[in-house]
Amino acid sequence: MTVLDPLEQTVRAVLRKAADVYGLTENNEVSLVFCDDAYIQNLNRDYRGKDQPTDVLSFALNEGEEPEIVDGPAQVLLGDIIISLETAARQAEEYNHSLEREVAYLTVHGMLHLLGYDHMTEEDKAEMRLEEEHVLSLLGITREADNENKVFG
Repeated sequence: MTVLDPLEQTVRAVLRKAADVYGLTENNEVSLVFCDDAYIQNLNRDYRGKDQPTDVLSFALNEGEEPEIVDGPAQVLLGDIIISLETAARQAEEYNHSLEREVAYLTVHGMLHLLGYDHMTEEDKAEMRLEEEHVLSLLGITREADNENKVFG
């Protein structure tokens, strides 16, 4: 058994809670990559035409497709979530909360994108924000808790 650092524990807790909330099973798989600004800037440029770093990118693998069955229950690869820890650290400072809270927020944000949520309209943005805060609040990861330096998990 390995000891997980607090950031990894938080991310795992967020992904497990999102899976519970949205009815995902052990057959659903998500890849999460932590990177620096240079790496995410290259992805943002190549895939979104924006030559600048960003905080999180999501790449859904099965948009509208049926899952592929491999000897047994369907294994559903939802996609990849890429988070720039450099941008996350800057945003945590800007929003006056911990890096753990910022990364938890970016993780659930990325997961919601993989599940089909978006924020192209104000209505969609409001719905997505409610979903993000709902998942985080179930874990006690709130702005208030963060300001009181409570431990998440």
